[in-house]
Amino acid sequence: MSSVTGTSAADPTEVICLGESMVTFMPSRSGRLADVPSFARTIGGAESNVACALAAAGHRVKWVSRVGADGFGDHLIEAIGAYGVDTSAVGRDPDRPTGIYFRTATDRSTDAYEVAYYRAGSAASAMSPMTLPYAELTGARVLHLSGITAALSADCLALMLELTERREGRPLVSFDVNHRPGLWRDASGPEVLLELARGADLVFVGEDEAADAWGLHGGAAIRAALPEPGVVVVKHGARGATAYTGPASEAAEGTAPERAQDAAGSAPGAVFAPAPRVDVVAPVGAGDAFAAGFLSGTLRELPLRDRLRHGHLMAAAALTVPGDLGTPPSTAHADRLAELDDAAWGRLRLGPGWTSAVDEEVRTS
Repeated sequence: MSSVTGTSAADPTEVICLGESMVTFMPSRSGRLADVPSFARTIGGAESNVACALAAAGHRVKWVSRVGADGFGDHLIEAIGAYGVDTSAVGRDPDRPTGIYFRTATDRSTDAYEVAYYRAGSAASAMSPMTLPYAELTGARVLHLSGITAALSADCLALMLELTERREGRPLVSFDVNHRPGLWRDASGPEVLLELARGADLVFVGEDEAADAWGLHGGAAIRAALPEPGVVVVKHGARGATAYTGPASEAAEGTAPERAQDAAGSAPGAVFAPAPRVDVVAPVGAGDAFAAGFLSGTLRELPLRDRLRHGHLMAAAALTVPGDLGTPPSTAHADRLAELDDAAWGRLRLGPGWTSAVDEEVRTS
């Protein structure tokens, strides 16, 4: 049984993140979209968010996607590249536009939240096994995907099915379920997402979205429905997250899921890590940031508890800024916090600006 190993000097990429990124228009104030007078331009996309957070934390990351041959495409490539992400594999489509969307400032979990997508027929929806050959997507330790891509088009779904097919020599496949009912044109979404998750090695899923998509309640039920992945991380919102590990399924013996279990550094079972208290500025981007923190810990072969804590810390960096992307703490700062004993970890309270503070400055009684 082997663990996730490093890349060669010829190909230093640690993580490839594949998925659509869009230009996001953030409201100048709270209220309905009909009432907001102006918007500020930023970027948004689950997989590119993960790529940016990992690159900001010092990892070598490549973002793979397609954008239009337009100004919005230029902006995405420049903005994501500014985080240190390799954008050389991003294709330009002369016939399809870059996707954009507008959203309100309200928490997306409330009825007042509104989002207006203009992504139908976007350049990214043309991603397929033909435009993105498999061999070009496997030269890294980790390939990170999300369920959003599968909903964009039949071609995108075909690509996702190919990338989650179990085969020898593939990288560790990380999959964030990201159930977005509004993106699916029919009722097949939950079934497709379950199939893709079962093909991955590391799965991130919210307890609430597992209930909505699959009717599963509780981490144990979710793990039972996903026996193949070496690690299943169930997020419990502000309460924390649990990482479930166990032996690879008989059908997948000797393939990447077995490597994922070995990389987990834990005996079969469940490890829970509570989330620290956070003074939330904007409740967006936390899930992507959590995945980035956990993946960073995975690349560094940290214990499972510390991987979860790094996920929480990266999520807190996103929650304490207005947009999707926060500046992560330095690796040394994050390590000091992740290594706190349980009592000290439980006293943490993280607010705006905490990532530039030393750990003593963010503890509370």
